[in-house]
Amino acid sequence: MLKQTSDRVVIRFLHNIAIALLTMTISVSSTAKPTNEKPITAEQGKSIQHITWPEKQLVAVSLSYDDALDSHLDNALPALNRHGLRASFYLTLASPVVRQRLEEWRAAAKQGHELGNHSLFHGCSKSEDGRDWVADHLDLSQRTITDVVSEIRLANDYLFAIDGKQHRTFTPPCGDIRVVNQQSFLQAIEREFVAIKGYETELGPSFNQLWAPVNVTAEQLIAYVEHEGINGGVINIIFHGVGGDHLSVSTTAHNRFLAYLAKHKNRYWVMDYVSIMEYINGQKSH
Repeated sequence: MLKQTSDRVVIRFLHNIAIALLTMTISVSSTAKPTNEKPITAEQGKSIQHITWPEKQLVAVSLSYDDALDSHLDNALPALNRHGLRASFYLTLASPVVRQRLEEWRAAAKQGHELGNHSLFHGCSKSEDGRDWVADHLDLSQRTITDVVSEIRLANDYLFAIDGKQHRTFTPPCGDIRVVNQQSFLQAIEREFVAIKGYETELGPSFNQLWAPVNVTAEQLIAYVEHEGINGGVINIIFHGVGGDHLSVSTTAHNRFLAYLAKHKNRYWVMDYVSIMEYINGQKSH
């Protein structure tokens, strides 16, 4: 009981710090308009093009669930566990769903799933089309590298207080990595993580391609992995809502897709992203 109380005090402390940061006024000296950074292209990927997976599978599959949503705990997590599949949950740490369902997130980590870093506040560049929903004080294009890096590091501290783990991966909200004056913050944080999804420059494009499906069928999900599996590498599928919340797919489509992956484990290595990238890094060192 004492440990649980202590954990909750730490979480509350970090949460209060996060909220304090949220209310700070962000001042910058330039209003340069950056372009949206995209994942690695064929020209950028320059080293490893092929990996031999643990049981000679054709391809690795990283299923991730972004934004710390109720539907992740209610629908996605039970389905993953039923099929014996491990995934990565990228938590936006200021979300009330993290604080309100803390023990469930902690249990997910104990079940073998990764709790990944998706920042505290999910800041994105407001300069992109269709980004009116981004709050002015979270507009990445008006923030500094120091500001953003401090937020991401605090998110890591928050995650450590939840799962006690030092190694994890990062998925940039909206895929955006540029701040004021079009500066990238990736170099400032790359040593903080095992990998940064979509931006592994030593890997070819088949390792960095991302897909965030919305309102698709199981057949479309299955067709995608069958097609992309031909290229080897890592198939990165980023879910948001599952049977609810925003940018969602139905529970029926999701469950049938997981059943397909579980049935074909000899073909697909379905694993949390940090484990996939630690395995790749081990291959790179040989």
